[in-house]
Order: sequence, then C-alpha cells, then structure tokens
Amino acid sequence: MSPVLAGVLQLLALIAALALAYRPLGDYMAHVYSSKKHLRAEKWIYKAIGANPDTEMRWPAYLRGVLAFSAVGVLFLYLMQRLQGSLPGSLGFKSIDPDQAFNTAASFVANTNWQSYSGEQAMGHVVQTGGLAVQNFVSAAVGIAVAVALVRGFARSRTGELGNFWSDLVRGTVRILIPISVIGALVLVACGAIQNFSGIHEVGQFMGGKQEWNGGAVASQEVIKELGTNGGGYFNANSAHPFENPNGLSNLFEVFLILVIPFALTRTFGKMVGSVRQGYAILATMATIWIGFTALMMWTEFHHGGPAFDLAGGAMEGKETRFGIGGSAIFSVATTLTSTGAVNSFHSSNTGFGGGIDMLGMQLGEIAPGGTGSGLYGMLIMAIIAVFIAGLMVGRTPEYLGKKIGTREIKFAACYILITPALVLGFTAVSMALPTPKDSMLNSGAHGFSEILYAFTSGANNNGSAFGGLSADTNWFNTTIGLAMLLGRFLPMVFVLALAGSLAEQKPIPATAGTLRTEKPLFTGLLVGTIMIITGLTYFPALALGPLAEGLAS
Repeated sequence: MSPVLAGVLQLLALIAALALAYRPLGDYMAHVYSSKKHLRAEKWIYKAIGANPDTEMRWPAYLRGVLAFSAVGVLFLYLMQRLQGSLPGSLGFKSIDPDQAFNTAASFVANTNWQSYSGEQAMGHVVQTGGLAVQNFVSAAVGIAVAVALVRGFARSRTGELGNFWSDLVRGTVRILIPISVIGALVLVACGAIQNFSGIHEVGQFMGGKQEWNGGAVASQEVIKELGTNGGGYFNANSAHPFENPNGLSNLFEVFLILVIPFALTRTFGKMVGSVRQGYAILATMATIWIGFTALMMWTEFHHGGPAFDLAGGAMEGKETRFGIGGSAIFSVATTLTSTGAVNSFHSSNTGFGGGIDMLGMQLGEIAPGGTGSGLYGMLIMAIIAVFIAGLMVGRTPEYLGKKIGTREIKFAACYILITPALVLGFTAVSMALPTPKDSMLNSGAHGFSEILYAFTSGANNNGSAFGGLSADTNWFNTTIGLAMLLGRFLPMVFVLALAGSLAEQKPIPATAGTLRTEKPLFTGLLVGTIMIITGLTYFPALALGPLAEGLAS
C-alpha cells in the first residue's frame, strides 16, 4: 500500500469514527448541561467547596467564578512545583525555578500546556498526576462551561442569567471528561501505553553515558491531554514517544480524542438553541476548514522535491516511521486547529509551507473545531462577525438566532478577535527588536523568525505546541509566553461572557423574509470566507516574513 493511500484511508476512518460519535455525544452533553438533577458525587463536591449549584449567575458573577477558580489553580500548581523537592514521589528531582514554575502553572491552567522543560527530567509523579493532570481536566471543563454560557445567552431571553459556573464546571468534569478518560486510558494501555508509578531505570549505555527512563501514569494523562485539548506530554518527545503513543492505532485514537468533543459540541449547541440545523451549519464550517487544511498538509508533505524525498516517500525528516507522513500530517493539523499542542512529529522539520499551515491553523483562532469549549465560542463569535458583514452588505440590522447584533454586541465580538493578534504580533515584535531573545533562536533568517512567531502564536492561542529549535527556558520567554497564555485565555472569556449576558437580556426577534438563513450552505460559505479574510489581513505580513518566505525559497 502506498503511503498516500494509507494516509487517505486513515483520514476516512477518522471521519467515520467522528460521525458515529457525533450525535450520541452531542445529545448527551446537551442533557448534562440542561438537567436539573445533581449526582450524589456532585453534591459532595458542592458541599465541600461551599457552592449552591442551583443559584443562577449573571455574567459578572459567572466571570468571577472562572477567574477565581483559575487564579487558585495557578497558585496551587506554582506552589507544588516550587515545593517539589520536598514532596514524596518526586523521583529525586529538584524544585522548579520560579520563572519556569510560573510559566508551567499559567500554561496548564490556561489549557495551553506549553512546556519549556523535559517532563521525564523535571517533574515527579506527584506534580505530574496531582498537579498537571488535574489541570488537564478542570481547565477543559472551564472552557466548555464558558461555551455553554454563551449558548444559553442565545437560547434565553429577557434575563441576564447564564447558569451556574460551579455546576457547569463539576458536571463537565464528572459526567463527561472523567468517564471518557477512564475508557480511553484502558484503550491506550491495550495499545501499549504505560501506566505505573515506577521509579527511574537505567536501560543501557548511550553515546558514552547511561540512558535512563522513568515510568508514570502515562496512559491516564495521555487520554485527558488529548480529550481536553491540552497537549502537555509526560515525556519531552510528547506523542512521538512510544510510551505515550505506541503505534498507528493509538495515533489514530488520540486524534479521535482530540476532535470528538469540539465537533460534538456543535450538536450540543443546536440542541440547546432548539435548532440542530444551526449546529450542522457550524459543524460544516469547522469540517470544511479541517479537511481542507489536512488535505493541504498531506499534499505539501508528500510533495517530492528531490531524490531524498523520492526515496523516503515524502518529507520524513522529524517524523516517526511508525506513523509515517499521513499519520503525522493528520495529527499535526488536528492539534494546531484545536488548542491541543500535542505533537507526534517535529513541526520545525515540516516543509516550509507545512510549517506555515500549522501556524495558520492556530492563527485562525483554533476554531476548526478548536479547543474543548473555546472552539465553539470562538466560532460563534466569528458567526456574529459574519452576520454583521452580511447586514452591512444588504443594509439590514444583523440578526443571529433571533438576537439583534447591535453596537454593544459587535464591540464585544471585535474586542474578542483583536486580543490574540495583538498579543502574538506585539510580543513577537518586541522579541525580535531586543538583542537577547534572538539568542534563543536555533536558526537564522526566515526559519528563525518562524520559531519566535510560532512560540507566541502557540502561547496566546492556548495551543502549546512548539516549532522546535527555540530555547524557550529563559527568563524572557518563560515570563512573556506565560503572560501571553494567561491574557490570551482569560481576556477573551471576559468578552464572551459579556456578550452572552447581553444576548440573554434581549427579546427574541421573529424571523422574516429578509432574515439571513444561518442554517444554509450560503452562510457556511460566508463564515468560512470571513474567517480566512480576517486571519489573512491580520497575519499575512508576519507569515510572509517567516514560513511563506521559507517555502518560496525552497
């Protein structure tokens, strides 16, 4: 079987699996966030934290819950790392330095999982399982909760109430993420991923020195890092490591985990607003971009550019032979179009255009299908922008799902789409202007610029993957990328929840003959075009200096 055919068959199998899971999972999540009943375990949690799950919150109270919970998470994870040397199960590793501890705490709480350290050489079992893995669950649940709050803003009228943050957080964790993770961990163990709490073992000699490996609860952390679109690996090689991702079957299963909740949330959205066809329109937009990017990535990586490429069947540098080009291309697009950040290949070793595709996927706002929750609310913001543009073209007040998109709503949406580019381009410009940050670049020229642009694109968009080559464990990058991750995660949430509150207060507008039909293919095309045009206008100059220049020169 040719490598190209193998890659296409993997993609078709993945689409089939996602299609089978779409309806039951989407309906189940809609039930979870609409039910009035609380499980016994959930009641225990509410009692422990002192929360009343039946109290409705307006958007400022909901936001305070998000920020307070996340701030406690940052502090707790920071202290765990700073005290690691005194904790049991540390495997003899020292406490983490302050700048790196801040960066890592910000990273995992912001659902980014950017790592400027080697996991197997820095983090013990307690920090890995009691700190990092816990944040993999709750940071994903926070993202889904904010998305659900926005959906309620569309579904409700004449009220500013958006539900209860603590209830949404606990339900997302207990009823969705934990059950799927238990099943997923068993599948990964069956595929060959490790799951233990063993210490450090010497496994042989390597280049004149000894080679050591430590075990860990890898399978359980691997499944939630993918399912929650987190991305932080137990090992430095991330999902290219055989302990995390042993073979082609586990590779395809991990991609399925990355995509299944973000895609299924469109069904949840349709059910909660009372029109599954609206959910299908959002799904079609996400799927069009995802399939298009995957096909383009496979084409550019399989494209033969000389005798070496001919012999290898494509651009095999930086890729695992057990996954091949097809499996690596599917994985890299899935992770960069979501906020996952896991890698099973070296993105810096992609062709020039391939690296640009990964970077552009993040710069779209990671909305196709995006992160758990963040992908849906990001896409709904873009839908509001699209109907606003359509309204300008026909001279009609824009409406979406029976809600008028007025000055207040469009200001919230505009602020949302401006925050991340400002962080990415601002931090990149300052890093290139200062003399010291450029010393961290492995390469010069266009590729070196891409290393820094990719790092801040990844951080501000809460992705977490790295282009490779950049030595990011410095005071400058630990601090600035940490700030980019926190600001890029929580500032947009402010405007999402403010928008949700504004929409929930409105009186619904009945559809008329002049109402834009947002469940039709025409709107899907308009939405795809809006996303690509806004992203292109924002990032094209920076991309032209980096991956585009490199791709045209090769």
